[in-house]
Parts: sequence; structure tokens; C-alpha cells
Amino acid sequence: MKILKYSLILTSFLLFSSCDKGFDEMNVNKTAVTSIDPAFILNQAIISSSFVTTAAIYDMGVVQQLVTPNSGFIAGANFNIDNRLRTQEPWQNYYQNVIRNTTDVIEKTSGDAERNNLLQMARIVQAFTFMILTDEYGEIPYFEGGKGYLEQLVRPKYDAQEDIYKDLINELKEATAALNASGKIESVDVMYNGDVEKWRKFGNAVLLRAGMHLTEVDPALAQSTVQAALSGGLMSSNADNFVIRHDPNYLNPIGNMLNATEANNFYLTDVFVDALKSKSDPRLQSIAVRYVGADSGPQQTADRGVTDPEMQVGMPLGYDNNGIETVADEAGLKSFYAYSQIDRNRMVRTFAPVFLVTYGQSQLLLAEAAVRGWVSGDAAEYYRNGIEAHMFQMEEYNENSAIAAADIEAYLDAHPLGQNQLAEIGEQYWIASFLNGPEAFANFRRTGFPQLAPNPYPGKDISGDFINRLTYPNSEISVNSDNVKAAIARQGDDNLDTKVWWDK
Repeated sequence: MKILKYSLILTSFLLFSSCDKGFDEMNVNKTAVTSIDPAFILNQAIISSSFVTTAAIYDMGVVQQLVTPNSGFIAGANFNIDNRLRTQEPWQNYYQNVIRNTTDVIEKTSGDAERNNLLQMARIVQAFTFMILTDEYGEIPYFEGGKGYLEQLVRPKYDAQEDIYKDLINELKEATAALNASGKIESVDVMYNGDVEKWRKFGNAVLLRAGMHLTEVDPALAQSTVQAALSGGLMSSNADNFVIRHDPNYLNPIGNMLNATEANNFYLTDVFVDALKSKSDPRLQSIAVRYVGADSGPQQTADRGVTDPEMQVGMPLGYDNNGIETVADEAGLKSFYAYSQIDRNRMVRTFAPVFLVTYGQSQLLLAEAAVRGWVSGDAAEYYRNGIEAHMFQMEEYNENSAIAAADIEAYLDAHPLGQNQLAEIGEQYWIASFLNGPEAFANFRRTGFPQLAPNPYPGKDISGDFINRLTYPNSEISVNSDNVKAAIARQGDDNLDTKVWWDK
């Protein structure tokens, strides 16, 4: 009986051992993803580069393109107050969704000669994103930024903006020079389908922008950087624009906000509308809609909507939702809901594109550089090219925003570059950067153009005339407090008044 028992155990063991052969292999899902092509990771970084809603609440508010009379969650530049629920948004989005992914791509492709082009593309996107972050906040974690995901460095040091800019310039120069048209073409790239020359032009356009940001703080470095960008090859048409094209899976963040909870809360300012009306600028008809006679949000209906430039009325700054009603009534409007808005069915559709760096902007920057004597070429021609490019760009938002070529030509002939060149270029750059909040904000601080009167709202958190930077997230202050304190000690108080390094 004992022999039989041991025989059964042995037989069972042999059967089990036989079944166990290849068992681990059988339980591995051979169709599951074990690694992700870093090109797709870069795509995610690019898609996440679209401007977040803070651009409408702060950046476009400071430069007086948009205003809301409402407080609460959307309060910001309209009242010159520090709303840290909103000032943290660019920081969180760009570090978590862009810098994290570009850092990952750089880590995965460094040393891999076959993926050299992908490496350089990631470096350019990362440099561009870091520039937005440092322009918005000043000192930021740069050299150690993004290392938390790879090295568990969760309390990164903050770096001086001067050091950041000098390294950004080197990164952009090196990355654009290292792109190789004979190398592997990263065809799954969502931006340029791996077109190396377009990526090179984009990198140089960012380099041009970086150089021009330094005109007041380091003219020599600014000039040499601009010259390097021009010699490297810049965007030559709107086909080279760095633009995020949204779809049902990736909605335009500002368009999504303005077509949802805040559809009735944001308006074009009288400053912006009047600037366009004063020169009969055809872009106003592409941008604006006014719901005549509306006395509530639900009454902003298609049958009330007019796009005729002469019918547009911008909202004045300096009023809350009680005070603006009196002003609207005095202006002969039914209510403040009858002021002009960005057309939610055209320029800020939920699927509307977001233009991050454009040919038109680059031409206007070259116009300024030519006025300064830094580059060859005719400033008036660059100026004309920049305005023309932006006007043609309107069609890419929506076919109903297209401007006829004859109307563009007529405007350009009637408004050539005049005597007050830097001011005229600055105003046109302001218009060409509409919906590009971070760059409009940066260029206004750098140049002082257009010349704007301060927002007259009586209660404010600033001691000066304009907001100069965004404040750090509360999460950084609580988790990375020592490094935040060190940055504040070098840069100045963590408030809306403190200027970034290049803002002179």
C-alpha cells in the first residue's frame, strides 16, 4: 500500500513537471506592449504643448486682449490678483506632460546613432518648453528639471534665468546642427512627419525668439543669437509653422474652456478691438463675434451673432460683473453679454489649432532685428511678410475666417512700416501673437509695446502697473521649500510684481 502511495505521488509529480515545461512562456502575453517607441512619447509631449487656460486668464489678460468681469476660479489679470489655482497650471502641465516625456525620449535615444534625429527633435521641444516656463516664472528647476522620473530627484534645485537662457541657446544651436537629413526619418512624428528641414527651421525660429528676448538685458548675446538663427535657416512660409492640430481625442484647452463652463464669461477688450478697427484691419472680422441684444448667456445665439467689424464693441477693463452692467447700459448695450467675444465657432472651436511658433512671428522679429542693424534685409519687407502671413493664417482656424488676398494686399499697401518702427512692429507682433499668450506676455514685458494704460480695477495684488510674472505653485512651496526659498532670495519675492531677469 505504501509502495502504491509513493508511486501515485511520483506519477503526479512527473505529470506536473511535464505540464510545467513552458508554463511561464504560455502565461506571457506576446501581444502586450513591453516597450514604447520613443517617437510616440515625443508625440505626446508635442500634443501636450498646447497653451493651457491660464494663457487666457493671465497672459492674454495682462496684454489686454481678453477680459472677464467675473471673479472666483477665473479671476486673474482682470483684477490683477494672485490666483494660485490658475498660476500653477502651466507649471503642472509642462513639467508633467512635456518635460517628463522629452526627458524620457532624450534618455532613451542618447547614444543611439539610428535615432539621432529623434533625440535632436526632443531637445528642441524641451528647450522651447523650458523657455516658456522660465519666461512665465523666472527661476525654475532646469538642469535638474524632469529628473524626478529618472533619478527620483523630487526636490530639484532652481536655476538662475541667465544660466537657463545661455544653456537653452546652446541646446538649440547644437540640436539643430545635429539634425541629419541622411539619417532615419521619424515618419510617425505628428508635427512634421519627420521632415528634418522643417524641424531645423523650427529650432532656429525658437533660437531667434530666445535671442530677441534678451535685447534689453544682453544685447551682444541677443545679436549673436539672432544672427546664428538666421544663418541656420528660418521658417520660409506658413507651411513651416509649429502648430498643434486638435481633434476629438485632443481638444484645444482654451477652446474647450470657452465652449463649456466659461462660454459667456470672456470678452475681447476695447483696447484690442479698437486697435484693429482704427486701421480697418480685416482680421477683426476673422476673430470677433458680437451677440447683439443678448441679456444673458443663453441669449448668445447664432441668430444674434454678427461678425461685421463695424458692429464690434470691446469690453473696457477695470470692472467686475456689477460695475460692467452700468457701463454696458451707458454704451447702449442690452447687457455685458452683448460685448464682442472671440468667435467660439471659428477661432476657438474645441478642435481649433494652436499656433506655438510661426513664420509670421519670425518675420516680425526679423523686422525688429533689421531696425536694430543686427541682420541684413529690409525691415519694411520683413514687416509686410509678417502681417501677410498672419492674415493668411486666419483660414487655418476656420474657412469662414479666411481673408481674401485682395483685402490683405489693400491693408498692406495702406499700412507700410512707418517712422515709429519699433512701436509699429511691437503692435503687429501683439496681434500676430493673439491666442499665443506666453509669447504675447513675454514680448510686451520686453518691449513695452503696444503702449497700454494699466488696468484701472481698484483692488489689486500688485504695487506696479502690470503683472510681471506668475507665482510658484503651492505644491512647490510645501514640498520643495528650501529650493524655492533659495530662488526667491536670488530673484525677489514670490509675487506678481517681481520681474524676470531679462525684463529691463
